Amino acid sequence: MQLARLAVAVAVGIGVIAACSSSSTGPSGGGHTTNISVRNNSFSPTPDTVPVGQVTFTWETPSNGHNVTWQTGPGTLPTKSSTQTSGTYQATLQLGTYTYHCTVHAGMNGTIVVQ
Repeated sequence: MQLARLAVAVAVGIGVIAACSSSSTGPSGGGHTTNISVRNNSFSPTPDTVPVGQVTFTWETPSNGHNVTWQTGPGTLPTKSSTQTSGTYQATLQLGTYTYHCTVHAGMNGTIVVQ
């Protein structure tokens, strides 16, 4: 009986360790998608690595009013989005690293590396 309990405890412990060590796609974990969620005062995933081309920001419902304002990047920066509570915004990105933020919420930042 005690051996069975010990085996279950070891199995659960291994599961927890494996879950904690895997890559996250949350706000600080990154990802490889051209779709960025805008929600709860965060962009997700960020940082992110994507191919050259278009990225789409999607406001998750319900959402506070947010915008995407480009801070740095190669060449001419894309036009910023309007402040909105739903819908999408698309930007075409070239090779390089871009940083962006929401001017409505301090600390709401993101990074996209285009390869």
